[in-house]
Amino acid sequence: MGSRHKRRFSDITPGAESPLNFALAQRDRNTVAMVRDALLHKQTLLAYQPIMRASNHGKVAFYEGLMRIIDETGRVIPARDFMPVVEDMELGREIDVQALRMGLNALRQNPGLRLSINMSARSIGYKTWNQVLRRALRQDETLGERLILEITESSAMLVPELVSDFMDELQPHGVCFAMDDFGAGFTAIRYFKDFYFDILKLDGQFIQGISQNPDNRAITAALISIARHFDMLTIAEFVENAEDAATLTEMGVDCLQGYLFSAPITQPKWLRTGKGPTAPV
Repeated sequence: MGSRHKRRFSDITPGAESPLNFALAQRDRNTVAMVRDALLHKQTLLAYQPIMRASNHGKVAFYEGLMRIIDETGRVIPARDFMPVVEDMELGREIDVQALRMGLNALRQNPGLRLSINMSARSIGYKTWNQVLRRALRQDETLGERLILEITESSAMLVPELVSDFMDELQPHGVCFAMDDFGAGFTAIRYFKDFYFDILKLDGQFIQGISQNPDNRAITAALISIARHFDMLTIAEFVENAEDAATLTEMGVDCLQGYLFSAPITQPKWLRTGKGPTAPV
């Protein structure tokens, strides 16, 4: 039996692609094609999720605009299903450009709106993304005061000096910055003190079920303490039940975000789109 197994494994040559790897590669190719096609045909939109004040669970602090694309069957595909595949590609930068365009357009059409838009630190050096942002800020100075740019912790740590300089340059225009998924990665403290983040969004892995999890409460308390030291607003993500919301409020979190309050909605009642969500800025 041993010799039969030995012959069988010897037939697999070094470097040969396994069926699983082939399937994953094919899935990624399909995802890239789907995203490219959606951008080409402007089949993109933002879904808006409210971020609530912890001091008043019925009052919205601001909204997050979450990127969505529409596939050839008409399904709305959330960013989590395609961004991990395209984030390191130029296609990821094009997604950031389109998200920024739609977000700025929403701000122009809705003067009372304050909105956060996700971006990768890689887009800081992307010419088109910068042109869209800076042209909008020149055309309407009030946009910067209502715009929040969200950068994930892991993305910020790729180029910390570039992120810090970028934030320093834009904050005089009123633009705020949020570090998303804080606690999920390993932010170097020597860089963290040089950042100018206005908001820390606490990673959902520590938030879900926090009312029943003393370890997560201890970790979250430490993250809140760091935010307070640096005078940053805190937002708890993935708040899904009233018990967790009450616990987080008691712990001193400033804002709450999650399905307890609302799922992301592509056409909230308050939204005025003007020329449409894909109109150029």
